[in-house]
Amino acid sequence: MTGTHTDRAARIITRCREIAACTEVPGEITRLFLTPSMQAVHALLRDWMEAAGMTVDIDAIGNLRGIRHGLTPESPRLLIGSHLDTVPNAGAFDGILGVVLGVAIIEELKSQRLPFAVEVIGFSEEEGVRFSKPFLGSLALVGKLDADTLARTDHSGISVRQAIEDYALDPSQLPAAALAYETFAYLEFHIEQGPVLENEDAPLGVVEAVVGQTRMELTFTGQANHAGTTPMHLRHDAMAAAAEWIVAVEDYASSHDTLVATVGKVEAAPGAGNVIAGRVTASLDVRHADDRVREASVLAILKHAKAAATKRGVHVTSTKQLEQPAVPLDPHLTDLLSDAAAQAGFPARRMTSGAGHDAMILAPSIPSAMLFVRSPGGLSHHPDEAVLPQDVEAALATAMEFLAQLRDDRTNPKDGHA
Repeated sequence: MTGTHTDRAARIITRCREIAACTEVPGEITRLFLTPSMQAVHALLRDWMEAAGMTVDIDAIGNLRGIRHGLTPESPRLLIGSHLDTVPNAGAFDGILGVVLGVAIIEELKSQRLPFAVEVIGFSEEEGVRFSKPFLGSLALVGKLDADTLARTDHSGISVRQAIEDYALDPSQLPAAALAYETFAYLEFHIEQGPVLENEDAPLGVVEAVVGQTRMELTFTGQANHAGTTPMHLRHDAMAAAAEWIVAVEDYASSHDTLVATVGKVEAAPGAGNVIAGRVTASLDVRHADDRVREASVLAILKHAKAAATKRGVHVTSTKQLEQPAVPLDPHLTDLLSDAAAQAGFPARRMTSGAGHDAMILAPSIPSAMLFVRSPGGLSHHPDEAVLPQDVEAALATAMEFLAQLRDDRTNPKDGHA
């Protein structure tokens, strides 16, 4: 990659938008797991990777993998990647930026030799849209694609196994998609997908952990009755109980640092304007980087629900739908990445990720690090999703400095981090 720093950032952005044109739905960006549009993405990336001197292959789950070999076939391997699929009507940079940046890093290295190989991977699936199961691409690397997952079907009745075969891949070769034994670290670049960096006028963020998450459904059961003939003091209004609780959820999360709690879905029955609600179901989503804080917060929030219900003679029950522990990223790699950003002239904010990423799947198996790039307007999963050229340049400069620090770190290991 030649030209000024502005030129190379512009080229990365142009490539992301070129990939965005590969879509299942004309006029929007919609690209699901192993659909025809993914073939066009693979063709583009293969051309760029091979032009950069990489050896390119597609594994049995559809991950595109380009390798810049090390000094020997047994050289240690650094994995850099993100995902290639999208949500419906998406933006151009979620996932894609991390893969295109990976290719740009290889181009920047030119003939420079490193004591390790670099593999750039475009995960075939992370969003979970087609089969209501996320992270298929990265789960294959850690050997967690079980028979139940392969049997899952999409809205057309096609199973994951059949989708793999329809893409001219062989499900029996899935074990070969596992992380190469010589892989020693994983690095992911991703847009923040939130407003924190923009609010602080910071181009980059170094991720220390992916938050844990609890999802629940609460049901408030009262007594449906006539809205005109039932006095206020004789009501058992499920909607009023739920409403008080929803405000309490907001107040509780606002008073606890870095905790987020959301009631995003409410359904009332019978759902008529002139009938007191007899039953209300509501979602609850609680996230925090410390599982103990999250678990304690869930208990406190449920107590608020009980209090709001009891005050009105309403009964409340709860069902847990998801319990996902927090995933810390590797402290040593995180420190190296933070140092690299500072050395490149872009001191990065330390932060947690409130959304799930492939890094959280790989981190329990391999030391992993993650760099966020500012999202203008905090927008993501939206057609107006964007990045700033200067932020892309900051990410690329940080990446090159990180590789230099990683080279020195492995050449002169300290504290067992070879």
